[in-house]
Amino acid sequence: MTTDHTLAAEALTLGYGDRTVVTDLSLAVPAGQVTCIVGANACGKSTLLRAMARLLKPQSGQVVLDGRDVHRMNTREVARTLGLLPQSPIAPEGIAVGDLVARGRHPHQRLVARWSAADDAAVEEALRVTGTLDLVDRPVDELSGGQRQRAWIAMALAQQTDLLLLDEPTTFLDVAHQVEVLDLLTDLNRERGTTVVMVLHDLNLAARYSDHLVAVRQGRLHAAGDPDEVLTPDVVRDVFGLESQVVPDPVSGRPLVLPVGRHRVVAATA
Repeated sequence: MTTDHTLAAEALTLGYGDRTVVTDLSLAVPAGQVTCIVGANACGKSTLLRAMARLLKPQSGQVVLDGRDVHRMNTREVARTLGLLPQSPIAPEGIAVGDLVARGRHPHQRLVARWSAADDAAVEEALRVTGTLDLVDRPVDELSGGQRQRAWIAMALAQQTDLLLLDEPTTFLDVAHQVEVLDLLTDLNRERGTTVVMVLHDLNLAARYSDHLVAVRQGRLHAAGDPDEVLTPDVVRDVFGLESQVVPDPVSGRPLVLPVGRHRVVAATA
C-alpha cells in the first residue's frame, strides 16, 4: 500500500556541473496525498523531481525512500515502487502507443517470467482511463501533443507504482484535457491510495487539486502545507514577483489567484 512507503528529501543540494540549482532543501512527501510543487521558471522544481526519482545524484544530502538512500537502491526495486513521467519524454522512433504503454510493465518482469494476464490487464486499464484505447496501434510520433501526453501518462499508470512523480503532466493539453488528467490522477489517489507528486505551472489548478502545496523560490523551499495556508498574496509576490489578489474559488473553495497586471484593472473607488 502507498501508505507503507515514505519519500523525503534531506538537505538536498543539486546542480549541473558548477551550477547549483537547489540548495539545502528538505521536504517530506505526505504519504497517500497529492502534492503539487510550484514556483517560477528555473527555480529548481524539475531538478528536485529528477533527484527524487533517482535520475540526478545530489551534490550533497540525500533522497530517502522507505528509510533508505534511493541512490543506493537497486534500480528495478525503485521502479516497482516509484514511477516518473518526465517533462519531455522521448519515445523510440516508430513505437506504437500500445508498445509504449507496455513498457511500463518492465519493472515487474523477471528474466525468466513471461508476459502475464495481469500485465495485459494493467496495460488495458491504463489505456482505458487515459482515453487512448483507440490509439493503441498508432505510432507515438504521429500523435498530436495532447494525445502523446496521454499516452505517456498511460505508460506511467501501467507501471502501477505506489508513488507517482509527474513533471508538468498537463503540458500540451487544452483546458478540458488538463482537468481530465488531473481528475484522473485524483481518482488514482483516492481509489488506490497512490501518492502523487507533480510539478504544475498553473497555480489555480495546483491549489484545486493538491492536498499539500510546495512553493520553491530560487532553489530553496519557501513554503509548504495546506493550499489555503501556502497560497497567499505574500507568497505569490515572493515566489513569482507578482502582485495578486487571492479569493476563494467559487467551484472548489480553494484559493484562487487573480493576477494584478498593468492593464485591464478596475480602478479602486473612493
